[in-house]
Amino acid sequence: MNTDRRADLTRITDALVRAGTVLRDLWERNLRVQFKQGDDPVTEADHAADALLKEILPQGDDGWLSEETVDDPAQRLGRRRVWIVDPLDGTREYVDKIPEWCVSIGLVEDGAPVAGGIHNPVTKQIVVGAVGHGVTLNGAPASVRPRSSLKGARVLASNSEVARGEWDGFADEPFEVVSVGSVAYKLGLVAAGLCDATWTFTPKHEWDVAGGAALVLAAGGMVYNLDGSPARFNGSKPRLPGFVAFSGGSRAVFEPWFARHWRR
Repeated sequence: MNTDRRADLTRITDALVRAGTVLRDLWERNLRVQFKQGDDPVTEADHAADALLKEILPQGDDGWLSEETVDDPAQRLGRRRVWIVDPLDGTREYVDKIPEWCVSIGLVEDGAPVAGGIHNPVTKQIVVGAVGHGVTLNGAPASVRPRSSLKGARVLASNSEVARGEWDGFADEPFEVVSVGSVAYKLGLVAAGLCDATWTFTPKHEWDVAGGAALVLAAGGMVYNLDGSPARFNGSKPRLPGFVAFSGGSRAVFEPWFARHWRR
């Protein structure tokens, strides 16, 4: 591992641990909840973690994109390296005391996710990794798990999408659908080999996906847009139309199935 990437992973790990401590402490309190556009909740915990991440992660000419920082495309679109973070992915679960939220950190270079990490301080899971250098779960090597069949596969779905009935059409499929909150947390679980795939046909912000996408790729998996192209980040409008993520070793199993459903 080159020195620069090792330094990136050290900062990512430090930021995850420190932000996770702040969020875990505040989780015990009765937080005042505000709402952004629509019904998206935000709390003082989101802002506290955001300030901490911004203090630790960017260096030199690094760009910055965070859910809780007003976006300035001019300061990031021309940068080779951009940190894309969600200080608290799964705020709704956080507020409802459901332990399915995490800190999410992604580093992209020239639009490609190259390193990242997620930390769920309630379940005590830290997944960190870099493309070309692998992934660790709580310091131990981890990887995606290949499958030879969809039968028995565990696919993670969004709590809100399941509640809206968006996964009802998959009831007769041979895989098991498991509902989980945070997008980044789901991707981290795929990267760590604790489930087999996750996808969404609902648009997501880049900060929901970048950190987890880097982990899945680092662990030997694949992350696609709904048209089958590789997911790219740091766009002028930082939003993905949806995505699919699964083990690279399961490509022959999942890709034919996705090819049918991308055209739904």
